[in-house]
Amino acid sequence: MRKIAIVGPESSGKTTLCEALMREMRAWMVPEVAREFLTESGRPYVEADLLHIAQQQATDEDRMVQGMENGILVCDTDLITIRIWSEEKYGRCDPWIVEQSEHRHYDLWLLCSPDIPWEADPLRENRDDRDRLFAVYVAMLVRLGKPFTVISGDRGQRLQSAIMAIRGSYP
Repeated sequence: MRKIAIVGPESSGKTTLCEALMREMRAWMVPEVAREFLTESGRPYVEADLLHIAQQQATDEDRMVQGMENGILVCDTDLITIRIWSEEKYGRCDPWIVEQSEHRHYDLWLLCSPDIPWEADPLRENRDDRDRLFAVYVAMLVRLGKPFTVISGDRGQRLQSAIMAIRGSYP
């Protein structure tokens, strides 16, 4: 089984890429817990919500992994994303999230570039800060020694780059 994290700033095509990989590579997908949580809560999130979101994201991934013997699992975010989100919004992060972001295993991270147009969404907060946040992702992935590939271009280019990165990582 291969586990791939799809990460990047808001409105950088993560979910679209996950869904395309599901179709093209017959991958399994773990959706982003934060989106469902925030939609269902009907209120602005608070710092304590991030630990709950992170734990649920990890639980959903673990459940999916347990049900798989082989194949590709794409995760529409990871705990590095929640860590960055917490550090950006609150200037700190829960120690459990930090520990998990450093040690939770993925075979590859696909980092989506914010080189596509912004799509408005009531849950999104950083329309004018995507390039800076992209640099934060790069720095974090490098600092943590995570294997990653930057995904950029239009939808077709992104999908082909992702497929090549995934196949290149797995002979």
